[in-house]
Amino acid sequence: MVQRVRAQAVIDAVVAKADEDGHGVAVAVVDAAGTLVAFARTDAALIGPVEVAQKKARTAALFGTDSIDLGRDAQPGGAIYSIEHTNGGLISFGGGIVLRDGDTVIGAVGVAGATLDADEDLARLGAATF
Repeated sequence: MVQRVRAQAVIDAVVAKADEDGHGVAVAVVDAAGTLVAFARTDAALIGPVEVAQKKARTAALFGTDSIDLGRDAQPGGAIYSIEHTNGGLISFGGGIVLRDGDTVIGAVGVAGATLDADEDLARLGAATF
């Protein structure tokens, strides 16, 4: 279970680093079912990343794998091509990182709004905070 206090610590760590680096981002923490637990958008973030961050987190949680890893098989000709159109819309590129308790998936963090590499790094930072 993703507790609100721990989810907020993830959010706070990501927002602090994003602000330090000058990135406008949205960050979402979801539980294992992909339900939103905590969310924030930095002052410099655009509106578009709000939904993208939530979908990155939801994708990682529902499939128990980081969104960037899922994306490798979601390319044209891949085993799960077009998976983005399932489950109410998914994201198959970097920035969604699974949160675990031991081997059990308990949620995920998603970050959107910077470059894909920065989104991925910020999400990993958030997951490490958890």
